Amino acid sequence: MSKINLSVNLCNIPLNNPGILASGILGTTRALLKRMVENGAGAVTIKSISKEPREGHKNPTVITFEGGMLNAVGYSNPGVEAAAKEFSQLNEIGAPVIASVIGTQKEDFVRVVEGLSAQKFSAIEIPLSCPHTPGFGLLAGQGTPQATFDITAAVRKATSLPIFIKLSPSIPELCSVAKAAEDAGADAITAVNSMGPGMLINIDAQRPILSFKVGGVTGDALRPIAIRCVYDLYQSVKIPIIGVGGISTGRHAIEIMMAGASAFGVGSAIYYRGIDVFKKISDEMAFWMQERGITNINEIVGVAHD
Repeated sequence: MSKINLSVNLCNIPLNNPGILASGILGTTRALLKRMVENGAGAVTIKSISKEPREGHKNPTVITFEGGMLNAVGYSNPGVEAAAKEFSQLNEIGAPVIASVIGTQKEDFVRVVEGLSAQKFSAIEIPLSCPHTPGFGLLAGQGTPQATFDITAAVRKATSLPIFIKLSPSIPELCSVAKAAEDAGADAITAVNSMGPGMLINIDAQRPILSFKVGGVTGDALRPIAIRCVYDLYQSVKIPIIGVGGISTGRHAIEIMMAGASAFGVGSAIYYRGIDVFKKISDEMAFWMQERGITNINEIVGVAHD
């Protein structure tokens, strides 16, 4: 049997496999990050950090439905000072760690990046796409080419680390926004964040289920949208793409890489398939490749465009 190579080089960051723990999923402590790496993640992303601590929205914040999940957590986090302490000694994690940084103004992003600069993060991810938290992402007007350029350029001046700009599938000008990020110095595009906002109603209680009423849609319902977005972006930007949205199997991972992703993020699949989902996905990818005589995962990136 031929040896299967699942390793990738993402913006000069070596990954044992292309599977990355998506932001917001179990990325709250150093111990949890290490556990995800021990269970097969090629890299891990921390839960998004803001300048000041945030309580987020009240429960219930997450609900499952037939097509996936609906969530409105509201960026709950301890703030940059506490995060800097929690995410020290990142060399013990065993894989690259990506910092997710949020803000309402470009100065906020810079402040958080600077506050985390002493830690050994491998990259900075900037979500400009939250559909359900006032003051952030789409609700703060961050999903335009100009706003994206300005925020990316400000962060670029504040760090030498690779910058990943995370975009929403709900942006009408998705490719123009991604190109603006690339022009401002972004090193990769993360596509996509949750879509929406959406809503589910408890018909017995006669009211929306989530406390915030609306939330971002993730899981199976998001995957076809994420595939299309990655496909379009691959034709529009030269920088790598990290595909995120409804990936829970090896076939899903291969599909989004064929659309143009150099790596992929996994989130809600941890709920459905367990904490070892990264090992399962890697094994399924390797099996699929072995059957077809493909030995290097990088060979499939973008092949759906040929």
